[in-house]
Amino acid sequence: MGKNSIFSRWRHWLQTGVVTMLLLSLAAGVNAATLLPSGNAITDGQAILRYALPIDNKPVRDLQNSLEDISNHLRGKQWSSISGDVKKAAAVLKTKQADILKGVPAEKQAQAQTLINEIQTSVEALAVSAEAKDKPQVQVERAQALAKIGTLEASMVTGFPYSVPSEYSNLPQLQGRATIALKTTKGDINLIVDGYTAPVTAGNFVDLVNRGFYNNLAFTRAENDYVLQIGDPPGDEVGFIDPKTKKYRAIPLEVMVKGDKEPMYGITMEDAGRYREEPVLPFSSYGAVAMARSDADPNGGSSQFFFFLFEPELTPAGRNLLDGRYTVFGYVTSGQEVLGQLKANDKIESAKVIEGAELLKV
Repeated sequence: MGKNSIFSRWRHWLQTGVVTMLLLSLAAGVNAATLLPSGNAITDGQAILRYALPIDNKPVRDLQNSLEDISNHLRGKQWSSISGDVKKAAAVLKTKQADILKGVPAEKQAQAQTLINEIQTSVEALAVSAEAKDKPQVQVERAQALAKIGTLEASMVTGFPYSVPSEYSNLPQLQGRATIALKTTKGDINLIVDGYTAPVTAGNFVDLVNRGFYNNLAFTRAENDYVLQIGDPPGDEVGFIDPKTKKYRAIPLEVMVKGDKEPMYGITMEDAGRYREEPVLPFSSYGAVAMARSDADPNGGSSQFFFFLFEPELTPAGRNLLDGRYTVFGYVTSGQEVLGQLKANDKIESAKVIEGAELLKV
């Protein structure tokens, strides 16, 4: 997605690629249903980020799952199912608090207990709103409870869980998460970048933000309200030239597959024969943030990135033809409405790291 982008073909792929995949599977005698993930795709970027945290604590995940599931039932106003989810969450909080706290380091357990108490209060309020079938209040209270659960889960992470391969260890790395505030000509956008899942890509991005690289830079591509791309500097260069080395800083394709402990580098999921699997950070959320690159070079990314404006009508649940081909490294968490207003030649007036800057290793 640099100068020679696949975007001229991408929309057609979305509309026809899945049909082709299903026809080929039938011709080969394969059950077509096995090619598509079961269940509903997660389209909330903040939910994806919660699930992407590198933790192993079943009770807290059960608690989260119960409240995340409510969004599926709210669309159809399935109040009995919503009440069932709330009861499951309440049961976890009643019987599994000690097991949840076991996942938190000793020095953070007092704070974690306070969070658990607050979550319990939120779940009790949620039960009342569900009983009253008050959809707007359920949405608000669910979001508040899940935000606290996300904070609780983040407190369970201890250290960085793996080492980046030596051939990329000279590149900036984000060993955790950072929040970035963008001021654009159409409004403000906040996004969270995830170094747990894409440390090199996120680290490169945070380093460039710190350098002021994106300040006053124009969006170069606004493809039919599906994608916004930026990061092409003035002049002949298409990426960042490191002032120390005087060379193009190339960033490798970096994709964490669900179930893996560390990312794959330099190869697409398709080329690795893993096209039926799913990345930890998929393109299923409006405002997914991904590294751009030329179609020919998986390791050719640098400074250009794009916002994906997800259209569920064109993409089956949990399957997008960009998944595993490009590195998603974050999600917009506020200002989604601004994305739809931005066009080519609009600008990022300023970009600033407002949380997590200390986690950048250069």
